[in-house]
Amino acid sequence: MRNDWRISNRAWALLFARGVLGLIFFMAGVYKVFQMGPAEHVRKWFLPYHDTFLPTWSLWVVGFTIPFVELIAGGLVIVGWRTREALIGLGAVLLVVTFGHLLKEPLYPFHEHVIPRLALLLFVLVTPREWDTLSVDFIAASKPLRGIGFSADHEHRV
Repeated sequence: MRNDWRISNRAWALLFARGVLGLIFFMAGVYKVFQMGPAEHVRKWFLPYHDTFLPTWSLWVVGFTIPFVELIAGGLVIVGWRTREALIGLGAVLLVVTFGHLLKEPLYPFHEHVIPRLALLLFVLVTPREWDTLSVDFIAASKPLRGIGFSADHEHRV
């Protein structure tokens, strides 16, 4: 007898990876937008680069935007909606952060901050979308579900 209610281990793995990655960025965004404030984020983390070749206006634009990208994209990743686009946005944030740290400190130990986030991001990004059955993206793309559970066949639709 087949268990139609059973959710695959792949789906759970993706839910947990999306959840952890999304929370890391979402909570950073919540802090930077609502507690620190985007302007203070620029002053604290981006304006110290005013003595580099980067124009000050670019420091303001990027530094002011990143908290909102983290907040919105992190939330999207948590629920699994527009996941690919959100991951691309978060990947861009990781590139900016890595570039900035390496610009000031060429031997910056980015394995402490960047690599764990990048590993989760890459895992979710390269995993086939049809495996992520516990996401809004998958549910929205699927035909109406029969019964209350997911069948093994359901995981291969999309």
